[in-house]
Amino acid sequence: MTAPSSTSTKPFNRLLLTGAAGGLGQILRDALQAHANVVRVSDISEMAPAAGDHEEVVSCNLADKAGVHALADQVDAIVHLGGISTERRFEDILDANIRGTFHIYEAARLHGIKRVVFASSNHVTGFYPQDVQLDAHSPRRPDCYYGLSKAYGEDLATFYFHRYGIQTVSLRIGSSFPQPRNLRMLSTWLSYADLAHLVERALLADDVGHTVVYGVSANRDLWWNNRYAAHLGFAPQDSSEQFRARLEQLPQAAADERSALLQGGAFTSAGPFD
Repeated sequence: MTAPSSTSTKPFNRLLLTGAAGGLGQILRDALQAHANVVRVSDISEMAPAAGDHEEVVSCNLADKAGVHALADQVDAIVHLGGISTERRFEDILDANIRGTFHIYEAARLHGIKRVVFASSNHVTGFYPQDVQLDAHSPRRPDCYYGLSKAYGEDLATFYFHRYGIQTVSLRIGSSFPQPRNLRMLSTWLSYADLAHLVERALLADDVGHTVVYGVSANRDLWWNNRYAAHLGFAPQDSSEQFRARLEQLPQAAADERSALLQGGAFTSAGPFD
């Protein structure tokens, strides 16, 4: 982690945030200002202009290796949210999520960046039943091409730590929205405040190596145990319980449908895309 400059008490001089035009990117674009003198935000989609000297807005396609390398110049740490966040054709996933994440790690290597926060996904383990509690040591069961791409990203993180000393916290994000949208999200919901806290801890915790942590709030019925990520100091404060009565009144999937049985929900049945 880069030491603060003599003129600032912020932990980083410059942070890079990819995927800044997305829903979570917009939340973190604001939240990261507390941790860096300059936040460089990037996406392939249109973004709001820079709000002042503390922001840099750079359009970049993650499939463009040279573009990503330029994006990482003079950056101290990377929060990598960029890529496709839904299930799509493998060819689409390949460029955005697989090549793109490889380019991020190569850029980190070439620029001497030693901390990456990688937005992985709960869909890395989506084919487990909902009545099984998992932790970071549970064997992965990706539920879709998107989940496969995130499993690949976690493997990249392990490789780049052991070979090059680049430390990563992989966030297996559950369902991060203002409110949970269905019964499944009573277990997977991650509030925006808890998301910002999780990313803060992923950036600032010492000696993380490659740590995998499930991004989930303090919900009543949890499918995931973060025992192996306790050193991060992630302490979620919100809970989905306040939304339970309303969500239980909504029409529910049949009890024998895959989406009602497996942790990955609807992602377990998406596609194929012939």
